[in-house]
Amino acid sequence: MTESQRPSGEYPMYPSYGNGDAAYPPPPSYRPAQPITTGPGATVWPGGGAGGHSGGGDDGYGDYHGLPQPAPQPPARGRRRVGRPVALLTAVAVAAAVVGGATATAIGQFTDSGSSGSGTSSAVSGTTVSQSSAGTVAGVAQAASPTIVEIGASSNAGESTGSGVIITSDGEIVTNNHVIAGASTIKVTLSTGKTYSAKVVGTDADKDLALIKLEGASGLKTATLGDSSSLKVGDQVVAIGSPEGLTGTVTSGIVSALNRDVTVAKDGDSGQGQQGGGRSDWPFEFGGQQFNGDTGDSTTTYKAIQTDASLNPGNSGGALINMNGEIIGINSAMYSASSSDGSNSAGAGSVGLGFAIPVNTLKADLDTLRSGNSS
Repeated sequence: MTESQRPSGEYPMYPSYGNGDAAYPPPPSYRPAQPITTGPGATVWPGGGAGGHSGGGDDGYGDYHGLPQPAPQPPARGRRRVGRPVALLTAVAVAAAVVGGATATAIGQFTDSGSSGSGTSSAVSGTTVSQSSAGTVAGVAQAASPTIVEIGASSNAGESTGSGVIITSDGEIVTNNHVIAGASTIKVTLSTGKTYSAKVVGTDADKDLALIKLEGASGLKTATLGDSSSLKVGDQVVAIGSPEGLTGTVTSGIVSALNRDVTVAKDGDSGQGQQGGGRSDWPFEFGGQQFNGDTGDSTTTYKAIQTDASLNPGNSGGALINMNGEIIGINSAMYSASSSDGSNSAGAGSVGLGFAIPVNTLKADLDTLRSGNSS
């Protein structure tokens, strides 16, 4: 066996030469770590190496016992990621709920402040057509019928039946003058069937209008008075009244013409509404012709709305209504094809020639009627 002649641990040393990158052997790319002395007989090298022994046992970690331990590591990022999607979804849901609630509130406020139609904002609840029934006869009838009443007037000439329109919650009612002219007692029946006694407040025979007041009434539903100046020929209308004592009868038609000159009697002796002891129809003149009998010597002429909505004896004083549920006329005259001698109404019936006093005429006359002046 050949033995090495070099002493153990001895190796040839090679000279180095050159500087920087040209040196041989080349210098390391980083500065070598320097030992750190921590105490007698113990030198710690960065990176976990040691230059001496600490005297620990022979457990394979002799030189590393007593060295600084690494800092605790933060929890694995993977665990934090698991919670993030859930937290994100929760935040989004909460934000959506807040925004949705605010939006719903804003929409509700906007709807509440802008749902009223033009000219109907001051109407008593229940007297305007609901949105779902707007433009229908059924919707108009449902909205306006509670504001139309039947009027029974007793006089020396007998009993008469007409209609009226409630305009105040405490029982002011507008009707035709000829319905209550000469009456000694007046009974009014609401759409509910409840009956009141009424007194005459004021009359205007020149316009065939009258205002009566219920005794002891309150909380009544009132009609909405519209604007008759906006009417056009062909507009659809609804008539409500008590023809032949049939309370709350509803008919419909159109505006046939405007500004018709209608002449009616000013006194109550020529027949009233549905007269029990005399002529059944209120006589009137139009175009130089007389209808339903003789108007007598005392007459008045006014501009009327002509309609083909069916009007019959007892409709006088009732309402002509537009499709928004607004009163645009007070029904006042109709042509009835009765027998030529006018002795009875067996052959009477509507032929689509009805007339109504424009509501603007009524509105202009209300102060006079309320003052108690009579003409």
